[in-house]
Amino acid sequence: MKLVMAVIKPFKLDEVREALTGIGVQGLTVTEVKGFGRQKGHTEIYRGAEYAVSFLPKLKIEVAVKDELADRVVEAIVGAAKTGQIGDGKIFVMDLSQVVRIRTSERNDDAL
Repeated sequence: MKLVMAVIKPFKLDEVREALTGIGVQGLTVTEVKGFGRQKGHTEIYRGAEYAVSFLPKLKIEVAVKDELADRVVEAIVGAAKTGQIGDGKIFVMDLSQVVRIRTSERNDDAL
């Protein structure tokens, strides 16, 4: 089993969700996060004063999937979240040693 974690631009969430449900992903977790990479933030003017915004709003999506679905999940996220601009985000894929569904106590692949 794999945990696919992606950090994307907030306005791409609906496209990513549709792409993932289209390949059979049944659930995902979304968290609002802030961060920066190569874009290093930007400056904004608020009430006449200029200030630096060093952390930009992003969304973190986490999806637990069977091993054979992980590559398709990554490709679906890339296809849906890519704008071609700096700050599109990153995807991390990690091994999961165990998954337990709390309601039924099902484990591993059955719990997904």
